[in-house]
Amino acid sequence: MKNGNSGIPTDKIRIIKTASLTALLGNAALAIVKIVTGIYSGSLAVVGDGIDSSVDVLIAIMSLFVARIISHPADESHPWGHGKAETVATAMLSFMLFFAGAQLIFSSGKDIIFGAQREVPSLPAFIVTLVSIAVKLLLSWSLHIMGKKAGSSMIKANAKNMSADVLLSAGVLAGLGLSMFFSIGLIDSWAAVLVGIWVIKSAIGIFLEANTELMDGGYDKAHYQDVFDAVKSVEEAGHPHRVRMRRIAGFWDIDIDIEIPPNKTVIEAHWISYKVENAIKMRIDNIYDIMVHIEPAGNLEKEGYGLSEESLK
Repeated sequence: MKNGNSGIPTDKIRIIKTASLTALLGNAALAIVKIVTGIYSGSLAVVGDGIDSSVDVLIAIMSLFVARIISHPADESHPWGHGKAETVATAMLSFMLFFAGAQLIFSSGKDIIFGAQREVPSLPAFIVTLVSIAVKLLLSWSLHIMGKKAGSSMIKANAKNMSADVLLSAGVLAGLGLSMFFSIGLIDSWAAVLVGIWVIKSAIGIFLEANTELMDGGYDKAHYQDVFDAVKSVEEAGHPHRVRMRRIAGFWDIDIDIEIPPNKTVIEAHWISYKVENAIKMRIDNIYDIMVHIEPAGNLEKEGYGLSEESLK
């Protein structure tokens, strides 16, 4: 991918915009149809499903806004660029989902606790839910492909959200079927509660993943081992240590210390570090930046942070 002034590939920004517009149009249509049909047919579960699609519309709008932010080049206030905006947006996405699910549980739970009389939902609610499952499957598949191609955690999280929506709508469909078959309207309320629980579960999963990136966390042994193997492949580069890897908008930012013979000139040391960088790029995709710190071989300084190969064992 060709990088723009922001350091983020222009293809990635274009794909994020395309994915966001696809999600926006698809979910806007679904939200309107489901909410109107849910109210008309008397199905709280379908209304809740429509509210979930409305949240997806907000997510798509937010994604378009984020694509605009991350396209901005690094500046004095943001020397690392604006790529983390995508991760922040992903975390915000999880909060939206959480509160939507909680509200649905609260509304439906009141009917169950107080034994409210509910009308049995009518056939249009069943038909709209079937259509929703088909459309959500298509949206999920499309966003997954685009998110993978762009290496976008935000789009992949939204694709995962769409996949959860398919199961969510399937639960609504089952609740509608049982409610209509047994002529018990309250079954629809129970289905809505289960839908809300599923939405909250998805929100927590998305938040934990985004939080790991925001905290520069994560401990993927395979990627760290790739870094150590890359250093080993370069002659006169040794003892890789104090390695730190973090994600910025789906790309890896890597810091690493290596040791070289102390009699090397500055130019020789520079070329060794250059070879190390290329060796790492050959093994790990989506590199944002690599910082190689040179130390003389035999350095006895104790390191207080970062990983060494011994720490992986």
